[in-house]
Amino acid sequence: MDATAIRHDTITANGVALHVARLGHGRPLVLLHGWPEFWLTWEPVMRRLAGRFELIAPDLRGFGASEKPDALPSAKAGAEVHADDVVALLDALGLDRVGVVGHDVGAYVGQALGRAAPQRLTGLFTFNCPYPGIGPRLAAPEMLAEIWYQSYHVKPFAAAQVGASREGCRLYIGHFLHHWAGGNPAAFDDVLDAFTDNFLAPGNLQGGFNWYVSSQAGRLAMIRGEAPVLPPIAVPTCVRWGVSDPLFPYAWTDRLGETFSDLDLAPMPGVGHFPHREDPDRAAAEIARFFERLPA
Repeated sequence: MDATAIRHDTITANGVALHVARLGHGRPLVLLHGWPEFWLTWEPVMRRLAGRFELIAPDLRGFGASEKPDALPSAKAGAEVHADDVVALLDALGLDRVGVVGHDVGAYVGQALGRAAPQRLTGLFTFNCPYPGIGPRLAAPEMLAEIWYQSYHVKPFAAAQVGASREGCRLYIGHFLHHWAGGNPAAFDDVLDAFTDNFLAPGNLQGGFNWYVSSQAGRLAMIRGEAPVLPPIAVPTCVRWGVSDPLFPYAWTDRLGETFSDLDLAPMPGVGHFPHREDPDRAAAEIARFFERLPA
């Protein structure tokens, strides 16, 4: 068997067929992608960590090659649903405890896991972590030009409009991959066509947009300053935050301690929203450093 070849499986978990990419051997780490991403976003980090960890990168429901149970706009794809999928995936793989690495949507899912199934996690690592303490700052006037897409994605015509042509989809997905990669705008250039093809696959645009449909009520509550106060997550957590992220400014880290009681926080200069793609050497080193100091 080629040890450098990424293995691809389809595993039924929580009633949904999930595509899973796997590489490496050692302590298991589950890598949870964001939007507009799928498992491929993690490939550079997976290859750098494969000698020390077993990397498990699922496509979340609605994304990539995983099942799209809701073809129309649906509010059944929130963080808790994805977290239930991940727990069921661990059961199907026979894994009792894993480290979780999350980004963007995956960071929200990691938080849901940290509350619903902390006994299944050895630790939680996230890049540029969205969390309730951001509060009304999300919709501050200077941020409106950045967060517009979150309102657009809940429109029932959005997926059809973005997917009306390949070039239109490529421009749309490419905008976010370039603009948010503040430290390395070319970070996704080599895979932009693969990302475009992925989101043009039947159901994938709506599947991703359903995350925004599902999280809309919570987003509005956060903007109004009405997000529910939840107990902090006790799972050991590491957050590395790219300081060149136009979407999530580093100043927003100031309340992370309210969400994570065991927190290792540090900035990552020179990268933006996608540290795992913009500087995979440094991203992989940070992930390894955190998990290798934790008990299995």
